[in-house]
Amino acid sequence: MSQTLTIATLGAQGDGIAETPQGPVFVPFALPGETVRAEVGKGKAVLEEVLTPAPERAVPACRHFTDCGGCAVQHLGAASYADWKREKLVRALTMRGIEAEVAPLIGCPPASRRRVTFTARKLKDKVLLGYNAAQSHRIIDIEECPIALPSIVAAKEDIRQLAGLLAATPKPFRITVTATATGLDVSVDGAGRLGEKQRRKAVDLALGAGFARVVAGGEALVESARPKVIFGGIAVSLPPGGFLQAVETAEEAMAGLVRDHLAGSNFTADLFAGSGTFALRLARQGRVHAVEGDAAALAALDEAARLSPQLKPVTSERRDLYNRPLLARELDRFDGLVFDPPRAGAEDQCRQIAKSKIRRIAAVSCNPGTLARDLATLLEGGYRITRVTPIDQFLWSPHVEAVALLERGR
Repeated sequence: MSQTLTIATLGAQGDGIAETPQGPVFVPFALPGETVRAEVGKGKAVLEEVLTPAPERAVPACRHFTDCGGCAVQHLGAASYADWKREKLVRALTMRGIEAEVAPLIGCPPASRRRVTFTARKLKDKVLLGYNAAQSHRIIDIEECPIALPSIVAAKEDIRQLAGLLAATPKPFRITVTATATGLDVSVDGAGRLGEKQRRKAVDLALGAGFARVVAGGEALVESARPKVIFGGIAVSLPPGGFLQAVETAEEAMAGLVRDHLAGSNFTADLFAGSGTFALRLARQGRVHAVEGDAAALAALDEAARLSPQLKPVTSERRDLYNRPLLARELDRFDGLVFDPPRAGAEDQCRQIAKSKIRRIAAVSCNPGTLARDLATLLEGGYRITRVTPIDQFLWSPHVEAVALLERGR
């Protein structure tokens, strides 16, 4: 049923929220202060018309906006957008009873994402390549993508052709494309079992397109150049499917905050170290012990450290920190620590950190909720927060990163 609604607030996922006698109604692509007409059903609505636009309403940057599920708030002006993302972090901290200085959002520009994951599907007469519609398996066959680096967008048709060659299933599959210093690194998962003819054609296409590497189902089909990324001036060979911060400027902002906070540390632990995003930068100013559960990522870090004699000693340890966190007595040999876990956070590890004597900690997170939980544990253990900084690297999405800096209280 079509209703006229007044939008009160902007929700955590970017939906406008209207308060009604029947409860809140979530209206995608509507903004606070707007009067809209929408088709309403079971607390969710489909926007039909904006009757009274908010001053913050902006012209979306992409023709696929509202259909493609990749972006939620392209219609929100830049200043309000930055406030909304910062407030998500403030709210998460407040819910845990944490009072801390939260800096303004460090933003990222359009056309800066160096890693994107497309969904592809081969039909009888065409190959779909794009992103899923919001809360749907329907693939939006994209013509543009204003968040991705131009080098990725320019290769879209070559990637589409590659998808058509590798598709051995009628089902959708994923293609992750990473722009590296040596070219595009393309990883295909779920495309089905390859035949020899498919393999040869895919290799020829990859070489012709100038891709650095193509991996399908975990197997490297071709590698004309080792995909390299640069962490603070140190070249690292990116393993297939290895974790990488999505936007280089966001990574640099995070690393700068971490490096400056831990500048006085002589021996730093880097937990959930990946391929060395922080460890290799920190090793310019002191010894580093990197702990990571993924063997390929740790091997890349080790190789980069060995080939960089200008760094202080870097040691490494393969360890599943979820099942076997470093104990407080193991942590006491460090005077600085950085941790950057997956979205689940580092709950058990933080219990051990809270018991340790480490002087300074930098907590990096992609989930404000689990970050707030982990910070509460550290505060109970006697640490104090000096600053929390929200960082954007998933432009126009609900996701926000953060770096929290802590010191052992006196």
